[in-house]
Parts: sequence; C-alpha cells; structure tokens
Amino acid sequence: MSNVEKLEELLTKSVIPDIEERLDEIFEEIADNKDASEDAKEEIEELRDFKADLQDVLEDIKAGDIDDEEAKELIDDITEAQKGDEEDDFGFKDED
Repeated sequence: MSNVEKLEELLTKSVIPDIEERLDEIFEEIADNKDASEDAKEEIEELRDFKADLQDVLEDIKAGDIDDEEAKELIDDITEAQKGDEEDDFGFKDED
C-alpha cells in the first residue's frame, strides 16, 4: 500500500470520524446545557476548519496532487500529533 493510500485510509477511517465524534459530543453538551460557551463555539469552529482542511487533502489525493513523499510527511505529522497529546479527544495537539 502506498503512502498516499495509507494517508487516505488514515483520514477517512480514523481522523475525520474522530473529529465528527467530537463535534457530536460538543453539540450534545450544548443541547444538555441549552447554551454554548465561548470555548465550545471556538472548538466547534476550529474542528470544522480542520475537518475542511482534511477534506481538501482528500480532494488533492483524488486529483493526484499529493505524491508519496508528501503523504508520508502528513502521516508522520498526524501520528506524532496523536502520540503527543493523548488527553485530547480527537488526538491532535492544540497549537495555540
């Protein structure tokens, strides 16, 4: 399996579903509290932006615009981020 295929699988089967799951959790919290905190609103916006960026990467993969080396770098970045902050629900560091 090429790195491009591995990246596509990682995004579609792990990272994007994790983001969607976290968004669902936030929306449930908002529904329970009948209010959205500023932190929740900010996290929703960040997650949506990040998900859109990942979907752009998937489009680039489908268009053949990502080569094997670039895919490997992205896989390494994702893997490192997941290891670096296991407390985070979707496995990525908050890079503020």
